[in-house]
Formats: sequence, structure tokens, C-alpha cells
Amino acid sequence: MALPKRRHSQARRDKSRTHQRVSGLPSTDCPQCGAIRLTHRVCSSCGYYRGRQMVIVKSKKEKK
Repeated sequence: MALPKRRHSQARRDKSRTHQRVSGLPSTDCPQCGAIRLTHRVCSSCGYYRGRQMVIVKSKKEKK
């Protein structure tokens, strides 16, 4: 198996890793309530996903 003859410097190693960064989470607006939500997830503010209500969300007043 082939091995490198010399060690790569830290600068050379880091230059190749410049594009390997974490991007932000994909988020969209909820079509029902307009809140920002993650894609392919149920909206946490209204409980809808793809036009159907999946979860019944209680408001803060009902919890007390």
C-alpha cells in the first residue's frame, strides 16, 4: 500500500479543509402560520405538516 514520503504541513492540511465546514440548518416558512420551521418536520407552532394537522399544539395559556 502506498504511503506518503513526507508529512504534510499544518497549513497545507488546513488549506484542503477550508471547504469542509458545517452549513446552517435548512429552514423554510410554514405555509399555515408563517413561522420558521425545519424542512421535512412538523411545525412546532401550529402542528401542521404538508397541509395536514399532525400534532395538536397547546398554547401557553392552556398549559397553566
